[in-house]
Amino acid sequence: MEVNVVKIFEDEDYRKVKKLCDDHEGWNLVYEKKHNRVWTKPADEGDLLMFKARTVFSDVSADIAYDVLQDPQYRTKWDRYMINTIDIGILNPNNDICYYSREFYSYQFFLCIDIFFFEVGAFPPIRSRDFVMQRSWLDTGSEKYICGHSVCHDDFPPKNSFIRGTIYLTAYFVKALGPNACEITYLTHSDPKGKLPTWLINRVTKVVAPKALKKLHKASINYPSWKNKHNPNWKPWLYPDQLLNAPRIDQAQCRPRNDYAQTIVDESNIKASDVKESDDNEDD
Repeated sequence: MEVNVVKIFEDEDYRKVKKLCDDHEGWNLVYEKKHNRVWTKPADEGDLLMFKARTVFSDVSADIAYDVLQDPQYRTKWDRYMINTIDIGILNPNNDICYYSREFYSYQFFLCIDIFFFEVGAFPPIRSRDFVMQRSWLDTGSEKYICGHSVCHDDFPPKNSFIRGTIYLTAYFVKALGPNACEITYLTHSDPKGKLPTWLINRVTKVVAPKALKKLHKASINYPSWKNKHNPNWKPWLYPDQLLNAPRIDQAQCRPRNDYAQTIVDESNIKASDVKESDDNEDD
């Protein structure tokens, strides 16, 4: 799980992710309401924080929640701020590399494959971010994992129109609680780069995360009927044979780059009153 290192995820890596999700020692509980909780923890890299959120869906199976988080065709229905996503290629049926760009909406919750935490309104005039990321996933039946970290690829260097962020680790851990209930834990340790206003941190933990959990629940409830009308048999995260024609990654193109230096953009003076947000009740 080292940044800029392309590596097939192994069982031990998933065990480490599970421990991070389930072990709350050293974490600070900053939000709790009903089944939703959010924690933060100082990270080793400067002033960055790790964030972790957990919820329970009493009316959604683990299989459906996992499909929602994996299905890129459905993502545009509940993540309005994805600008572009490109599947660069696969390493094997459980590991791939992708590029994505999105409007920036929060300090840490700008992840990932499958962007889970997003603000109901984007945060202009904060600059948009982009990422190149290795994604790894595993479905053991009762437990399901989706993990990711930043890597390099020669065909996708940083662009002037985006700030290239770094994801040290992001993970979803979906645990079945019965045939129609599940627990979802989301973990992220990321660096959006640039200088950002400190008020965004509070917004992430007190506003963004709870809204995102609610949106994910709604997306999960609506997914079965949507999927029945949109390629119902296409689920390459479950059926590896559907990836037979996917391009393969040449790891020689994924060597760490030392010439990705970016100008530091200072956005720290932006006030919350400067931010224009969309209607929280807007339908997807």
